[in-house]
Amino acid sequence: MPHYEVSFIVDPVLSGDEVKSTVQTYKEMIGNESGSIVHVDEMGLRALAYPINNRSTGVYFCIEYVMDNAPFNGKMELALKRDERIMRYLTVKLDKYGVKYNEDKRNGKIGKRVKKDKSVEGVAPEAYMRPTSAPVAAPVPAPIVKEEIIVEEE
Repeated sequence: MPHYEVSFIVDPVLSGDEVKSTVQTYKEMIGNESGSIVHVDEMGLRALAYPINNRSTGVYFCIEYVMDNAPFNGKMELALKRDERIMRYLTVKLDKYGVKYNEDKRNGKIGKRVKKDKSVEGVAPEAYMRPTSAPVAAPVPAPIVKEEIIVEEE
């Protein structure tokens, strides 16, 4: 069955309950059409790249779902377009690489930085670090030379 992902931005002026009800509306819409939701990612309040409807922020959501009914996406996009609470939306059909990427991201294999321990066994990290160089002096400005103009009078 094909995997889809719909990302949308909800108007930040709405209360928390209204935002949750907006997301719940689309989750129920997917469930009513015999689709199954794989993951809902609430990315939270973020700054927009450019103002939309005089707003500089938006609440981002991403719903990944599996659906065998392809015409449903047209119905869902129409509902997203008509909903005044939604500022922007994007629906994408995921290929096997997109599905694998999302799965790895959920499992923590992608997107988290792991600090490497650089210490050597039995030696404190300060012992093998390079010494810091001496501070570099600021350049000395060139002296100001005043030219005098001598006018000879006759």
